Amino acid sequence: MSLRPILIHPDPRLKRVAEPIARITPEIETLAADMIATMYDAPGIGLAGPQVGVLQRIFVMDATRDPEAEPDPMVLVNPELVWRSDATNVYEEGCLSIPDQYAEVTRPAEVRLRWLGLDGQTHERDFDGLAATCAQHEMDHLDGVLFIDHLSAIRRQMITRKMQKLKRDRARD
Repeated sequence: MSLRPILIHPDPRLKRVAEPIARITPEIETLAADMIATMYDAPGIGLAGPQVGVLQRIFVMDATRDPEAEPDPMVLVNPELVWRSDATNVYEEGCLSIPDQYAEVTRPAEVRLRWLGLDGQTHERDFDGLAATCAQHEMDHLDGVLFIDHLSAIRRQMITRKMQKLKRDRARD
């Protein structure tokens, strides 16, 4: 298991639609383990394949915020949104690919996802609260959508300029 570099916006790979994964292989298992380690190290509660430069439909998440609780990472391969509630929630979202930038995003309060697990089996589960927001945020990444795409054009441009400056500053170091 190793940490993978996280792509920083703007990067064209973050705007591409990820490809389905044909089957669970040892390489996919290694990718999942690396993504979990990278997510926890960042630290974050979710990480999608495109964020580590892998344009495949996989994301990991652990929306457990209680520091006393055991980690409960999930690996979702080829996830699909099969239901969403009419009720909505507003959360202040951030993104490991857009460091130190946060904004309120409105999303369905509850969702049901179906995905392939590392065990090769199909799983289905309902998510609510922060877990629902996290799952939708990561699903967006698989479709080339960033949380800032849910914001006004002016706010999105302002954040993009900050990220361009951050990348220039890092390149000089």
